[in-house]
Amino acid sequence: MSAVPVVADISYDALLDDPYPIFRRVRDTAPAVFVAAANLTLVTRFDDIMKIERDPATYSSDNPASLVNKVMGPTFMRKDGAEHAVGRKAIEPSFRPGTIKEHWAPKFAEICERLLNSVIKAGEADLFPALAAPMASLSLMEMIGFKEMPWETLALWSQSLIDGAGNYSRDAEIERKAMAAGAGIDAAIEAVLDHHREHPNPSILSSMVRADPPMPIEEIRANIKVIIGGGLNEPRDAILTLTLGLLANPAQKHSVLAKPELWPTAFEEAVRWISPIGMYPRRVTREADLSGVTLPEGLQIGLCVGAANRDDRRFADPDQFDIFRPRQSHLAFGAGAHFCAGTWVSRQTVGRIVVPMLFERLANLRLRDDAPPVLRGWVFRGPVSLPVRWDA
Repeated sequence: MSAVPVVADISYDALLDDPYPIFRRVRDTAPAVFVAAANLTLVTRFDDIMKIERDPATYSSDNPASLVNKVMGPTFMRKDGAEHAVGRKAIEPSFRPGTIKEHWAPKFAEICERLLNSVIKAGEADLFPALAAPMASLSLMEMIGFKEMPWETLALWSQSLIDGAGNYSRDAEIERKAMAAGAGIDAAIEAVLDHHREHPNPSILSSMVRADPPMPIEEIRANIKVIIGGGLNEPRDAILTLTLGLLANPAQKHSVLAKPELWPTAFEEAVRWISPIGMYPRRVTREADLSGVTLPEGLQIGLCVGAANRDDRRFADPDQFDIFRPRQSHLAFGAGAHFCAGTWVSRQTVGRIVVPMLFERLANLRLRDDAPPVLRGWVFRGPVSLPVRWDA
């Protein structure tokens, strides 16, 4: 076995701007590579990540040094076994397929309709602030059970937590903003907790306070923070990524619009192509051999699913958005016991409500030649600007 190699000539800005050439280099170098700019050992190959996810005893989510723990507290996402199962069970009622279809989907459709009505006469917009960000924020606000607030507030909290959880460069201002967001979330929870205790409903907070055994308040706070961190940016970025993929590939767009049964396939390809949650950490609990590389006990590793979903050992022409590629599973929602609890919400919201409604309501929707899309990020990645025009 060999030691973990080091790559030290990559800048952090390069990772943020376009990580895929870097991912390709790291994948081709070794199964695990320490990337100095990220201050983390990255695992980037599909099969290696699947191997890790099947062995939680060796590769643990329970990671006291995790930035998620520092920013958000003791979330169920950073626990394994029974502790993880208890936390996940506490939110499960809000995420049941029947609850999503019968309770949440009509509310999400109403929000989307309202947002589209507010911009339809303009004939052009940046879909990030005009649709995707408010859609994801308002929907998550409903699901959590917060009092009504400006969508920008929840969006700011989410972005601050995301930046804090990905603050591998140890930027003090990023950390300050993340902690301030956490304090704001704690206050928002406190403002509604008694209501949810007294009035059972499908919201996440209602599920948490009625859990058996009762969930301690510090865990409620931490778990709501991790839901805000991942549950807002993922559907927001998936809305924009799916829209971008179709607008940049007119033949595929026409196929989906002619055959609506292709929407779920298009959604899965979009989150494979640009995975909104691109990396999450694990801790090596004992010395391990990962495909010939020795990982020492205690090593912090990052499972880089954004790279694995473009692994050319598994996907042909992985950098291309192609809804007609052979059906294969991807890792955009993780794998194993930590498979994303919000997967079905995202599939319903993005692939069956928002993006289909967007193309239905905005005639001749198209990209702007004079204002190209802007994408950013590697731990979390998606369009941060998607200017479009349509026939008003």
